[in-house]
Amino acid sequence: MTVKKKGLLAAGAVAVVASLALAGCSSGDTGAGDSSSATSTLTVWLDSERVDALKDAAAAYEDKTGVEVKLVSKDNAKIKDDFIQQVPTGKGPDITMGAHDWLGELVTNGVVSPIELGDKAADFLPVALNAATYDGKVYQLPYAVENLALLRNADLAPTAPSSFDDMIAEGTAAGVQYPFVVEQGADGNPYHLYPFQTGFGAPVFGTDAQGGYDATNLELGNAGGEAYATWLGSQGKTGTGVLNTEITGDIAKEAFTTGKAAFWLTGPWNVGAATDAGINVAVDAVPSPGTETAQPFAGVKGFFISEQSKNKVAATDFLVNYIATEDVQLSLFKSGNVLPALTAAAETASEDPIVAGFAAAGANAVPMPAIPAMGQVWQYWGIAEAAIINGADPVTTWQKLTADVQGAIG
Repeated sequence: MTVKKKGLLAAGAVAVVASLALAGCSSGDTGAGDSSSATSTLTVWLDSERVDALKDAAAAYEDKTGVEVKLVSKDNAKIKDDFIQQVPTGKGPDITMGAHDWLGELVTNGVVSPIELGDKAADFLPVALNAATYDGKVYQLPYAVENLALLRNADLAPTAPSSFDDMIAEGTAAGVQYPFVVEQGADGNPYHLYPFQTGFGAPVFGTDAQGGYDATNLELGNAGGEAYATWLGSQGKTGTGVLNTEITGDIAKEAFTTGKAAFWLTGPWNVGAATDAGINVAVDAVPSPGTETAQPFAGVKGFFISEQSKNKVAATDFLVNYIATEDVQLSLFKSGNVLPALTAAAETASEDPIVAGFAAAGANAVPMPAIPAMGQVWQYWGIAEAAIINGADPVTTWQKLTADVQGAIG
């Protein structure tokens, strides 16, 4: 994928007040809370893939303000837990990279500080800004938006399907082993099936007046939820067999990349495997099996400011006026090929048709819920869906799921 760099980094910066380097900035190797030496340094935790992408921004910020930005490579699997553990002790970074669905846990533990975006808020994709907001406050500076879409083998299926049934008909007509594949597994996978669930008007939660999820308004059990459950059963072992818990992520990948499947519901992380295998890939919106629009979940990546940082003014300045620029967001895009969160950068990246396909598919995406209890919700949800696919009574299984989830978040 080619990206046109526009050299806006320096132009996007604003000056920092003269006292910033003297009064507001500390932290060294041990992080934000180390006050033993007041150095003009911002410490940023991020994974190794993003270090190179931010080197120019870090250097530009230091040149402009005199404040060093120290980029610390961390194991992505450990960043969240290390951050939660270290911040209350006065250690940890000033800024950390992370996913938006950490927010409930981060806010509950009191380890992140709100970010004042000001007029810059209007420059982000709406779903990114929504995901970055928790209890009405913005806590994350978004840089990437990731969602599912439908990969189509354009040699087997020349046209984008208008509905789920249309997709199955087109895939069947292609004469391959699988008209359609989607990752499931023995414990189910509600993340991948959620677009179909919303096609029946059955979101997991309702929303509050500010547009965020309302955990007290569980909508799994509404009439649409039971309709979805009934449909799910009709596509499982005792129905069409299109949905199968024996289809793991690896099996789905093998089926599509070897030309045994016409359609594959997956994310941008799997596009490379398909194109490397020589598949003529087209990217379409997820077709709905119901009367409502299919809405995949969006995962938003970004940066958080430590509540214990002594450098909040500098941290905010670096994020809002350097990371939230088209130049830097495109640099981050090149490091992961995930749609930028900044609208201007997303439009430039979408000159690539694959990226444009995911952007279009994500136009109706909704953020994954970030409430702390979601870990338990996912577990109950997946097990219930897997049971229905394997022949359990759809309505009673769904009613039990609703009760279990209500108990988990209650």
